[in-house]
Amino acid sequence: MTVPFRYPRFFVTSPSPCPYLPGREERKVFTELNGQHAGELNDALGRIGFRRSQSVAYRPSCVGCSACVSVRVVAGEFRPNKSQRKLIARHSDLEVHACRPWATDEQFQLLRGYLTSRHPGGGMTLMDESDYSDMVEHSPVNSFVVEYREPSVDGKRGKLVGACITDQQADGLSMIYSFFDAENEARPGLGNFIIMDHILRAHAAGLGYVYLGYWVKGSQRMAYKTRYRPIEVLGPDGWSPFDPDADDVPAHAPRVRAFA
Repeated sequence: MTVPFRYPRFFVTSPSPCPYLPGREERKVFTELNGQHAGELNDALGRIGFRRSQSVAYRPSCVGCSACVSVRVVAGEFRPNKSQRKLIARHSDLEVHACRPWATDEQFQLLRGYLTSRHPGGGMTLMDESDYSDMVEHSPVNSFVVEYREPSVDGKRGKLVGACITDQQADGLSMIYSFFDAENEARPGLGNFIIMDHILRAHAAGLGYVYLGYWVKGSQRMAYKTRYRPIEVLGPDGWSPFDPDADDVPAHAPRVRAFA
């Protein structure tokens, strides 16, 4: 009897400073995604809390800390609140295109402006165009770049104001990395709009979830991920409904064996 893919070998990184909680260290467990069954493996790992970065799937595996928890929005049950409905209406004129994963200079310049505005001093600010191309194009799974543009005028494409590198998994969309024109005063809330657009598109495509990565209680940078309800969190017994305002955070996700 054959199996679709061999059980992957997992490895762990050396500890490094945590980017979310001061004074703590982070460590990741990871495995490679390659071969003809990379998409199936990525789907399976995504359901137990892994994220993709190029051809690697990873998950936090920190010693003595379980603050990072995987979250996903239940797309079919999402009901935008009043302010979210206003935001959707405000940006409803944007032209949205799911493009093949091919990096462009326009995308890179938008990313540079976003990082300068929102994450100055972060590690990604050191990326050059080659690094960005690797991030977009080195995907062994079903990926695309969703572009958000101002309306076309006289047949000319509008300005790119937002983008998201997105994986389509068997049960949902996984938002790998989104960026936008954070200094555009005429387009407030673009980041929130991009998330809601993904939720609505997932539901329209018959997909159950939008995976938002990790939420960290106590980290202001991650607080936005709990604005979209209903939301589920991954704990030791699998995915379950979660109210960040009332519920305790699950202790940890399912374990995997790793090679140090």
